[in-house]
Amino acid sequence: AEAVGLYNLGQSCCLNSLLQVFLMNICFTRILRRITVPPSPAQRRKSVPYQMLLLLEKMQCGKCKAVGPTELACCLSGHRVKLFVQHDAAQLFLTLWNLLKKQMKKPELVEELSDLYMIHIQEHLACQKCSFEIKNSSTMLTLPLPVLDANSHRLRTLESCLQYFFHPEELTGQNMCFCQQCGRNTTFLQSMKLVRLPQTLTLHLKRFCFERSSHTHKLSHPLPFPQELDFREVLTENQCQADDSEKATWQYELFAVVAHSGSTSCGHYCAYIRSLTESKWYCFNDSEVCQVSWDDVKCTYGHYNLYWYANVSLIFPN
Repeated sequence: AEAVGLYNLGQSCCLNSLLQVFLMNICFTRILRRITVPPSPAQRRKSVPYQMLLLLEKMQCGKCKAVGPTELACCLSGHRVKLFVQHDAAQLFLTLWNLLKKQMKKPELVEELSDLYMIHIQEHLACQKCSFEIKNSSTMLTLPLPVLDANSHRLRTLESCLQYFFHPEELTGQNMCFCQQCGRNTTFLQSMKLVRLPQTLTLHLKRFCFERSSHTHKLSHPLPFPQELDFREVLTENQCQADDSEKATWQYELFAVVAHSGSTSCGHYCAYIRSLTESKWYCFNDSEVCQVSWDDVKCTYGHYNLYWYANVSLIFPN
């Protein structure tokens, strides 16, 4: 009894989908099982990691085809996560992750959680007139990938979205930066280099497009993603700031897809997840769980007459 559904508490399909993605990830549940149980009942009610652990145990007791995430939802509500509203999956994923990290008391668990999900990037700014350079290191929980290029042309594959994300950009005209060495505004080349990838890599396809009129619309053109992804084949040498032993870990296998259907204001989320113990794909649609084929998962590529499309892809390493 591996795949158990979660009852919808009222517009909780986004939360349900993300919880399934967390709890079906063996590496994540290994960390979760080692948390310190808060001493008092009041603290236990407020602890997101503890409530997630309780939900996992409820799902694994094997008696029901679906369980209700009510206590966890109440706990999240106490941390200002709105219930009964439409959520954006990428935003809610970040909120959940931050709450988990903040409330895991053991430093070694926080470190493991970061290793499991955090992407390390180095941002470069280089003056094109002299040798002046600025380097900044930063971490990201997801890679927010554009699905259109600067000229609003559609990017055709996940690999091209990744290449576009790491493509250097020239800052000219109004975007010029002040160069300390030249003493004036000059053209700079802005680039991102990949330093380190986590065990579980999360890619966020930016399908929601915000227009100047503050109206949001959805870009639902087809965008295929592979079952296997090797960053050494996708990125060029100068887009990486890593040694060969680090790059050897940059091979991934698709583990989960969180997909959205309908419009931006009125939509529905579900999750397609590959069970890591049996290598079968399942569709988690709130309380309904069914086994699906890779062809079913491919429906989330997006299509003109198919509403489903992947909003967040989660990719799992070999």
